[in-house]
Amino acid sequence: MTTIPITRRGLLLVLSSPSGAGKTTLSRRLLGIDPTITMSVSVTTRKPRPGEVDGKDYYFIAEAEFQARAAAGELLEWASVFGNSYGTPRAPVLAALEAGRDMLFDIDWQGCQQLHARLPADLVRVFILPPSVAALERRLRTRAQDTPDVVARRMAEAGNEISHWAEYDYVIVNEDLDASLARIEAILTAERSRRERQTGLMDFVTGLRAAL
Repeated sequence: MTTIPITRRGLLLVLSSPSGAGKTTLSRRLLGIDPTITMSVSVTTRKPRPGEVDGKDYYFIAEAEFQARAAAGELLEWASVFGNSYGTPRAPVLAALEAGRDMLFDIDWQGCQQLHARLPADLVRVFILPPSVAALERRLRTRAQDTPDVVARRMAEAGNEISHWAEYDYVIVNEDLDASLARIEAILTAERSRRERQTGLMDFVTGLRAAL
């Protein structure tokens, strides 16, 4: 089946969750099966974790540079999480939207609020919940990326993060990764088809009517 190209404005898909609920894993799997969406690469002041690549996973910068970018208006959103600063560069996001490209964001509720304040019509917000507190703690411990003290801090913060679930357009309980990924794909399909995002629809419909 041939798809008729209709000009479309891009969208910004935000996945948020408490640490360990699965948003990063879901983000990577979505990127692996959908070549039409790209990851927004954030800047951060934290140190790289094993296997992370500068410019691919994050742009790793010093705190002074981060603050200078924020002050200059070069970041769409920024927040401090567990003692480190994270932010989204403005220019590549706006360029993607205008070009009709979709971008994926793995950010927390603070960043999502700021993006919504600046680009509400372009945002699709999905919150990922763990199936239980026990599952959340187990995932944090088994991924072996953090010290026991950091795991305890993340668990203590989880309640505050989960309290923001109602600010999101969609909520998924991530009990099964395959099922959760399928739901995210369905959300993307529906949101891409929204009338207001299909900026070339008026010309297309006009052409159809003229041919009748």
